[in-house]
Amino acid sequence: MNRSFHKSQTLRFYDCSAVEVKSKFGAEFRRFSLDRHKPGKFEDFYQLVVHTHHISNTEVTIGYADVHGDLLPINNDDNFCKAVSSANPLLRVFIQKRGTRRLSCSTCSAIILRKKCSF
Repeated sequence: MNRSFHKSQTLRFYDCSAVEVKSKFGAEFRRFSLDRHKPGKFEDFYQLVVHTHHISNTEVTIGYADVHGDLLPINNDDNFCKAVSSANPLLRVFIQKRGTRRLSCSTCSAIILRKKCSF
């Protein structure tokens, strides 16, 4: 049987050391990957996120959706490592300008509901 895989599928199935990251800022989504075993420091991740979204001159707050759909902050090395290690297979990251209302995770709830209500 011959199967064709897209690059992201190949990465997901054959490279268990990579974590796919899907980040959302406003209405924009970006995707990139990190090494699960050597994710680096939070500050490097923060710089990568703001550079990827072209918001280098903006102070932002970063959070992620855990396996239960709860929105948790990524604001230090420990939280960042926990987020990367718990990603299975995707780390969903939500970015919001600092000083605005706290991040809500209605998107996270919709994701969890969609998974539970699969037909």
